[in-house]
Amino acid sequence: MKKIIPVITAIVLIIVVVVISVGVKLADKYSYSKERADLEEYFGIERQDEVAIVLQDERIEEKAKLIGGKYYFDIATVHKYFNGRFYEDRNEQLLLYTMPEYTVRAEIGSSSYAVMDGVTDMGYPVAIYGAAPDGSGEILYVAADYVKLFTEYSYETFGEPNRMQVYTARPGERREGRIIKDTEVRFQGGVKSPILTEVTEGDTVIILDEMEKWSKVKTADAFIGYVENKRMEMGSSLVTTDIRPQEEESQASVQSEFINPQFTSLTREHKINLGWHAVAGTAGNDTLIAVLENTKGINVISPTWFALTDSEGNFSSFASADYVRRAHDIGLEVWGLIDNFSNKEAVDTYELLSYTGKRTYLIENLVNVALEYGLDGINVDFESISQDAGTHFIQFIRELSVACRKSGLVLSVDNYVPTGYTDHYNRAEQGVFADYVIIMGYDEHYSGGPEAGSVASIGFVEDGISRTVEQVPAEKVINALPFYTRIWKSEGASLTSEAVGMEMAEQFVANHNIETRWDEKTCQNYGEATEGSVFYQVWLEDEQSIEAKLNIMEKYNIGGVAAWRLGFEKPSVWDVIADYLGR
Repeated sequence: MKKIIPVITAIVLIIVVVVISVGVKLADKYSYSKERADLEEYFGIERQDEVAIVLQDERIEEKAKLIGGKYYFDIATVHKYFNGRFYEDRNEQLLLYTMPEYTVRAEIGSSSYAVMDGVTDMGYPVAIYGAAPDGSGEILYVAADYVKLFTEYSYETFGEPNRMQVYTARPGERREGRIIKDTEVRFQGGVKSPILTEVTEGDTVIILDEMEKWSKVKTADAFIGYVENKRMEMGSSLVTTDIRPQEEESQASVQSEFINPQFTSLTREHKINLGWHAVAGTAGNDTLIAVLENTKGINVISPTWFALTDSEGNFSSFASADYVRRAHDIGLEVWGLIDNFSNKEAVDTYELLSYTGKRTYLIENLVNVALEYGLDGINVDFESISQDAGTHFIQFIRELSVACRKSGLVLSVDNYVPTGYTDHYNRAEQGVFADYVIIMGYDEHYSGGPEAGSVASIGFVEDGISRTVEQVPAEKVINALPFYTRIWKSEGASLTSEAVGMEMAEQFVANHNIETRWDEKTCQNYGEATEGSVFYQVWLEDEQSIEAKLNIMEKYNIGGVAAWRLGFEKPSVWDVIADYLGR
């Protein structure tokens, strides 16, 4: 027996050790970790002046900045998340914001901003240049409170670490959770996950994602993490978070004071039927009656009168008061066209548009000439705008629209069929400020292009209209038709083309005994012929092709039709257009 007792004791001790060991492991596995997360790392804060941003219910990569105790956003963040209408003029050190009837102007580094003849002082810089976070140079920072004067959003700020909760829109209905026992909000779901912050009994959180044992939540002070479901009572009703937090909720709350401006337009109640009149000199004005002789239903004529002559804002003019009088006498509006390509060797469009002073000079002179000659509108045909000039171009359109609106002039802007490489023309913003956005629904295949093809196939035309009306109100959209056809000539590796009017194209087909057939893919009469080593191709624009395009325009219920150019059409085409206008 004495020999057995030590063995039993040893066994018991082993069992106790095992039990204790298992217990420790179980306790370690299921006990709540006290480890705290590195909050600066969690919010991605690397510098003392950085402020993390929680936008709606998500921490975003971009940061705000504390400058002199005030909150600022860099201009790229403002454009991406808040308001793309702020315009930076680095050349003249200006920050501009265009409203329907005026442009708000702030000198960068100044504490004041000007609205027409009035000046308001904010007491600290409206906008200021500072170092980019990545050390790539200086970037513009705009005061958060200045942004909210023009943007419907609100924010609350918190410290340790610096962060802000931003609402740019109502996030919609979400469930609230009420904490029923003091607990922690953890980085991830699980008792071993690091602690972000604590919540106490009675606190409410927004439930972002409800799971079986843990739920993703957002606290009142902008922490996003996980809480155990057993520590929280799920709300039975849905709540809506207002983008304007009440002042009593936090002294750091900043409400939006923004009032959405009303943009008025000079769009007509009837469909526009515009014809461009190519006028290459003052003598061209005498051809007005001739180019109108066979037209039907045309109500706007746009003579190509104005062309930029340099990068300072000067332009040439073939304007004629007698021309305008004669057009008015037969019931036509006159929208004078200005282009940037007639003297392209002398004009740097980027240079011109990137200076506020140069834009102002051009706009003032253009509007004065339009009023002097009694024009009804201005048609802007600026082509081959570079990507980096896009923001300056659209600011020009904004500012020109203000001047036109004040003077009762219709503003229309010519655009390519939308593609990815022309997004910088910003058709959506044009649709806000301009009265009409005109699609140049042609040049699908063009002189110098890599292949022969239709000038305006039906798919190309419909794609242009459908993409444009996604961004611009349909009643402001005008689609321009081609009154010309390209005759393509292939000889070996050489490919050339010639643009000719409708009747000349049909004469060419007849002279070369080309048999044409209706092509359903392009909705055009197509013909080809080989003469020796030369291969000819032609996709005709005629009554049938024009009617097919007009049917698409009716489908999208757009604001009208335009045509390039008067004098190239067959008289019978006007019957087709008149039928469209009468539908």
